[in-house]
Amino acid sequence: MRPGCGPVPAMSGAKVKAPRKGFSEWTVVGEPSLDRVGHRLWLIKGYVPGMQLGRWMAVARREDGSLVIHNPVALPEAEMSCIDEWGPVGVIVVPNRFHRLDAAPFHQRYPKAKVVCPAGARAKVEEVVPVDLVYGELEADAVVSLRHVAGLDDSEGVMTVHDEDGTTLVLNDLLFNMEHGKGLAGLVFRVLGSTGGPRVTRLFKMLALKDKTALREALRSLADTEDLVRVVPGHGRIIDEDPAGTLRAVAERL
Repeated sequence: MRPGCGPVPAMSGAKVKAPRKGFSEWTVVGEPSLDRVGHRLWLIKGYVPGMQLGRWMAVARREDGSLVIHNPVALPEAEMSCIDEWGPVGVIVVPNRFHRLDAAPFHQRYPKAKVVCPAGARAKVEEVVPVDLVYGELEADAVVSLRHVAGLDDSEGVMTVHDEDGTTLVLNDLLFNMEHGKGLAGLVFRVLGSTGGPRVTRLFKMLALKDKTALREALRSLADTEDLVRVVPGHGRIIDEDPAGTLRAVAERL
């Protein structure tokens, strides 16, 4: 459900192309939607400019009331005001070296927030924003934690959010959950092995996978997460029906 923030105004950046190192100014792409999925977690569906590809931003509220923004996505001012009213932004998570699109504008908007990224992505992320901490260095509380996923040479990780309804795992490019699309773009994604349901894509394996056995065991371990209610992929539909079984199936197909 929407958090009562009013209608989303017209978008300003629907037809822009993504700069190689991300935007330098606040740019809203497509028609992002903000949903409250728990007392401690909001999820925002955004879009990648120039591509038939959605992306997820997660906002988690820690015990002290401060917010962790995972994979920042620029929203219209009305929606950003809702986030600001919910709590002060204390942490901005850039989840890998490719998801830097809105990192600089968020850092400009929240200059006191700590920027966190995976250790293996630090050099690339620091091309656009200064990095304060890497995964594992941010002190966890009873709500939010960040850790690397084995087998990926510390290039990506997982954010775990504990809420009243259960536990959510927020992943990134490690997991896609997209249906087959139409047209040329759909064909390209299909050839790349990026569509057809939950999966580790062929492209991700080429770019990030270093140890298949370690990653398979890591996925199985994530599937064993207590009170797991949903998994948020980097792209595609949220997995909230048998998320544990889905992760185990992805591990077996790796």
